[in-house]
Amino acid sequence: MDMAILNFIQNHLRSTVGDHLFPAITALGNAGLVWLVLAVVLLILPRTRKLGLVVTAALVLEAIPCNLILKPLVARARPFAVNPAVELLIAKPTDFSFPSGHTSASFAVVSALFFRKERLWMPAGILAALIAFSRLYLYVHYPTDVLAGALIGILAGWIAVRGADAIQVRRHAEI
Repeated sequence: MDMAILNFIQNHLRSTVGDHLFPAITALGNAGLVWLVLAVVLLILPRTRKLGLVVTAALVLEAIPCNLILKPLVARARPFAVNPAVELLIAKPTDFSFPSGHTSASFAVVSALFFRKERLWMPAGILAALIAFSRLYLYVHYPTDVLAGALIGILAGWIAVRGADAIQVRRHAEI
């Protein structure tokens, strides 16, 4: 089913606009770049410093299981390795496919913003969805990689927010 979805995208959704747009969108997620920049900006501004800490925690909490544990443990070959007939629009990633780190980082930040009831979650969510789809469009992840990445990211964002809330409750109790 994974390959059927990827091949549907390749055969029916590819376009000149998409071929230029999605490599740029996916580049925003390289090494979590756009989300790290957002975290730094939030950390710099005194008014959003606590939110910046939560976003940073969410990114750490998703990176450990996603990139350090699951990718090497599952060691899933990427779609382009299984079907080399597809012309890639970006450089071949050298790590494993499962789960999608781009998606995991994106959804970790979005869910942290969502669970913190920050309005920024909506535009961030649109960007996260575009980054996730770009991984399919570019034939570097299977749909199940993206789904797993989204679930890991959502869980990481939720844990980061709940952890920050617990710390804040404990601090107020000590005062």
